[in-house]
Amino acid sequence: MSVVDTAPERELPAALEDSRGRGGRVVRNTVATVVMVLAFVIALIPLVWILATVIQKGAALLPDPSWWLNSQRGITPRIEGGGAYHAILGTLLQALATAVIAVPLGIMAAILLVEYGASRIARVVSFTVDILSGLPSIVAALFIYAFWVTTLGFARSGFAVSLALVLLMVPVVVRSTEEMLKLVPMELREASYALGVPKWKTIVRIVLPTAFSGIVTGVLLGLARVMGETAPLLILVGYSQSINTNLFSGNMAALPLMINNDRQQALAPAVERVWAAALTLVLIVLVLNIAGRAIARFSRLEK
Repeated sequence: MSVVDTAPERELPAALEDSRGRGGRVVRNTVATVVMVLAFVIALIPLVWILATVIQKGAALLPDPSWWLNSQRGITPRIEGGGAYHAILGTLLQALATAVIAVPLGIMAAILLVEYGASRIARVVSFTVDILSGLPSIVAALFIYAFWVTTLGFARSGFAVSLALVLLMVPVVVRSTEEMLKLVPMELREASYALGVPKWKTIVRIVLPTAFSGIVTGVLLGLARVMGETAPLLILVGYSQSINTNLFSGNMAALPLMINNDRQQALAPAVERVWAAALTLVLIVLVLNIAGRAIARFSRLEK
């Protein structure tokens, strides 16, 4: 009889302790959720405010076809109108030259790190990429100026800007490609090796095609990262209101340079063009980001 009476008394404290433990976890989970939501809202407020301001002040010129088809040649700060075609073209040309150099370098470096990661060269490359990841854009611009302009004697040009942007884009491409290559199942490599396929051909024919969509996503995000940089443009090329498609000679416009040039004028037409150019740059970067996310999403759905 005494055993029957004392058993519930022994089980009750354990049950209460378990209930209190669950209650404590629920409280901690609720507090953490609230803190995360508040942090997200706090971070979102300035972003929404900036976007709303840029859209409100810059949307007036964008519906006009001349904004997309004309340059600023012959347009003074007191004259309304003109377009951003020269700046858009300059931005895209510099980004294209940057991608042509940075993408092969980044992909080859990522292949070295993932497929040949035990070598001493791979460790040096990884260390270098880590350093470049935290490199300020102005430091990259000053380095290219010292090397390309001062040491080698070449003129300031759009290509010099692309060289500086390469230093900023390569780490993004390397790290994103590296992660995509790591996601390729090892069984695919082993099956290829078992059939007698050389390692280099396995990488080219199997590993890279499997990770292709993720690599493209990383490239687009890298381009979006460098297209808005201003410091390399200010140091390595002069601004031109005319259209220039030669990356190796003459001043060349770009959207960040156009924004910087017109903002120095306190006149209403110039200020209006500043906001319109800023919104145009935001839209281009937004399109690249959406394209990268869409490629990543559809590739996951296909798998």
